[in-house]
Amino acid sequence: MVIFSQKPGIIGDMSQGQFISFCTADALARAAQDLKSGALVAFPTETVYGLGADATNAEAVARIYNVKGRPADHPLIVHLADMQDVTDWASDIPDYAIDLARAFWPGPMTLILPRTDLAKDFITGGQATVGLRVPDHTLALALLQEFKKIGGKGLAAPSANRFGQVSPTTASAVQEELGDFFDEKDVILDGGQSSVGLESTIIDCTASAPRILRPGAITIEMIEEVTGLKVEDRDEVIRVSGSLENHYAPSAQILLDGHPRPGDGYIALKSYPTPEGAIRLAAPVDNEDFARQLYSALREADAQEIELVVVVQPEGTDIAIAIRDRLKRASQGR
Repeated sequence: MVIFSQKPGIIGDMSQGQFISFCTADALARAAQDLKSGALVAFPTETVYGLGADATNAEAVARIYNVKGRPADHPLIVHLADMQDVTDWASDIPDYAIDLARAFWPGPMTLILPRTDLAKDFITGGQATVGLRVPDHTLALALLQEFKKIGGKGLAAPSANRFGQVSPTTASAVQEELGDFFDEKDVILDGGQSSVGLESTIIDCTASAPRILRPGAITIEMIEEVTGLKVEDRDEVIRVSGSLENHYAPSAQILLDGHPRPGDGYIALKSYPTPEGAIRLAAPVDNEDFARQLYSALREADAQEIELVVVVQPEGTDIAIAIRDRLKRASQGR
């Protein structure tokens, strides 16, 4: 496994044959070539780190499922270099979806659209739709552009963690989670900590009005303002990433809005004092900071072998909705 970093320093165990370089243009070009040859490349996005493979290569995509331990019928999101590439993957694109793409791409938003023949069952989970996104991270976009230069159509990239567990927001978390499952040809690109910290908003764009399938940083209010349409709440089921009731869960038990005992972990906004004896895992200053710190805090709980973590959920209709969604799923356990 090769690890390319934006900053000098050591990541991982050098005795295992890993090495570090800088994320130079040459390193990104090499990573793109590795993807073209069937390797996996974990790369940073503004939401969380993704585990990327050539979205047109069935064998490479199968390795994503194997490395993650992911069910074969669980669809993957295809990451694109720019919005003009959407027509390779999607057809019958409604005007409001185009408006959303213009407003929020690159950014933390995935659009669900009717698929073209390029989107095979191994990407869509056998569904007639495909999820597409243009990430907002310098390294991710540079990698996607390099991949596009050599004929790549897009990268299938779920979060770079074992299925159902806490998504990684740093390269070191990727290595800790998946390092034992990687081959020597696989690559980790270190782009620092993800700036958003929660997975993208997933929006169903297959009907006359949008529907949110997974909340994220792009909120209902933002969608309605751009489209001029009311976000619908329809009953039909589309399988998407992160939709299981028990997802995003650490080994520790998560208790929502309770009171910690001595030795329990504690996550709450900075304005909440730490109860006596509790182990403070995060003290974010606002809801955006809460989202950015949440997954790292949950991973730290497991690193300290804390058995129970009490989380005071943030209020609000901004990214707090997505935080509460992730915490509800995490509280169901693995």
